Amino acid sequence: MRSPQPENQTHSHVSLSPVVAPMRVSGGFALLDSLSRHGVEYIFGYPGGAILPIYDDLYKVEASGGGIKHILVRHEQGAAHAADGYARATGKVGVCFGTSGPGATNLVTGIATAYMDSIPMVIVTGQVSRAVIGTDAFQETDIYGITLPIVKHSYVVRDAKDMARIVAEAFHIASTGRPGPVLIDVPKDVALEEFDYSPVEPGSVRLPGYRPTVKGNPRQISAALKLIRESRRPLLYVGGGAIAANAHQEIKQLAELFHIPVTTTLMGIGAFDENHPLSLGMLGMHGTAYANFAVSDCDLLICVGARFDDRVTGKLDEFANRAKVIHIDIDPAEVGKNRIPEVPIVGDVRNVLLDLLRRSKQLSATTTPNQTQEWLNLITRWKEEYPLEVPQHPDSISPQEVVVELNNQAPDAIYTTDVGQHQMWAAQFLNNGPRRWISSAGLGTMGFGVPAAMGAKVAFPDQEVICISGDASFQMNLQELGTLAQYGINVKTVILNNGWQGMVRQWQQAFYGERYSCSNMEVGMPDIELLGKAYGIKGMVISDRAELKDAIAEMLAHNGPVVVNVHVTKDENCYPMVAPGKSNAQMIGLPRQQKKGSPEPVYCGNCGAKNPPNHTFCPECGTKL
Repeated sequence: MRSPQPENQTHSHVSLSPVVAPMRVSGGFALLDSLSRHGVEYIFGYPGGAILPIYDDLYKVEASGGGIKHILVRHEQGAAHAADGYARATGKVGVCFGTSGPGATNLVTGIATAYMDSIPMVIVTGQVSRAVIGTDAFQETDIYGITLPIVKHSYVVRDAKDMARIVAEAFHIASTGRPGPVLIDVPKDVALEEFDYSPVEPGSVRLPGYRPTVKGNPRQISAALKLIRESRRPLLYVGGGAIAANAHQEIKQLAELFHIPVTTTLMGIGAFDENHPLSLGMLGMHGTAYANFAVSDCDLLICVGARFDDRVTGKLDEFANRAKVIHIDIDPAEVGKNRIPEVPIVGDVRNVLLDLLRRSKQLSATTTPNQTQEWLNLITRWKEEYPLEVPQHPDSISPQEVVVELNNQAPDAIYTTDVGQHQMWAAQFLNNGPRRWISSAGLGTMGFGVPAAMGAKVAFPDQEVICISGDASFQMNLQELGTLAQYGINVKTVILNNGWQGMVRQWQQAFYGERYSCSNMEVGMPDIELLGKAYGIKGMVISDRAELKDAIAEMLAHNGPVVVNVHVTKDENCYPMVAPGKSNAQMIGLPRQQKKGSPEPVYCGNCGAKNPPNHTFCPECGTKL
């Protein structure tokens, strides 16, 4: 039985996380206290009518020295992306708030972005009072129904007594198994309702029927080890699941133990050191030529936490069609969805790799360097013959030059990107570590970069955080410069400004007869120096290559947010490129650098293309040579 309280004691005088026995509180306070108990430090959000009771409790908590800090964004989409960036940078659950109706629907793009990329988030939306749900009340929207396809789970809180349990369940679901966003919709009167509150501590919930498989099947692990030992041309194909599982050390050990080259997806960047001699960089539509050749010619593909996405595979029935496949993933729905593996292994990626490494050591089951040496030699030749190029134009700065200069001056920064050509150039030329590459991959969300950088910088205020954007993407959410200014969030934003929706223009050039419909952005781009001044932050413009190095150094040295508008080559295209419907071996825009003294080229009997020696297929048409 709880002790009686003095008549004047209410939850408004209580800071978060002190509750050890039932006390009379509101549903809003129970929500905030439960978030605090789950380690939430920052909430990104925007208030409105239906969620005002929660914000009123937040005000009382902040006034009493409570631990949660709220970041007021300028648009709810920015809140979702900031929570997403926070989650990607930290591995923790990101949290955002929005009110009912338009506030909730403005969160939808950010929720879908997190869902596609398996990012743990808890989204709290206000809702109209229970009595008027379903009556088309002012600012009523069925956000529960709208978001069903793009969340891992959803709740509508019908009783304030359920609040603590629901929050605990939401965090458990968001962060375990395959991570993802969870929605909690809170009617206004539920947030106001007072009840006898008992906290629910993290880890204390049990959800019948929800038991993600975290340990791989020993028989399947032995079968995988057998295939690896027999392989002569193995390839590790690593996706975002390896980042989520913090499996980068185990991937490195496996690669070095069996002398296996490693390629990553866009989501997998950072899971393997790209300066390592076994690294092939990113594969897929704008991946490196040598990664795409390797996946086309390997005899064993070891897929780790990836999902055979169409931007990776190209023409699916020709993707690694000479290879046996081992697929390791925590989500059983992904295993066999697009490609049937010879050895499927469901489990946490890190746990499975640890078991695989232990099993190989128990059996002294390694391969000798000689076993894969011919394969590694071939890949080395591909790297020499098809390197990524950094163009140098006499009258303009190439966008690749900007990315390389950023990497030179800030190699350890956390980088976020928007979506388009600049994203692909950043993926090609940055060398990131785990959780230092933050980019919208599955949904491809323009406007993601600046708010995601904001979330990452709030999480790590002492680390450099740089957003690489394009002139079109930047304008999608540029209002978040106001948030950076208000809170002094020291994010550096570099715009690769070519006056176009660059990737749209490239596709229109390549596949639509150079009919550039509605893709030119030259008119209407704001003056960045004046825009920065309007927001009270530093704006810079770079138009000459001679200015680039010093201007980047000035940007990095400035103590505060900076936006830099770099005028780059207008018609630069992002290569290599796998055209839609083509196999990964059929790339366009390949640089060729044949070494002196190399064997004679091989001509394709199908299309007549001249190919470097030692290829087993034609990179132009995919025909076996």
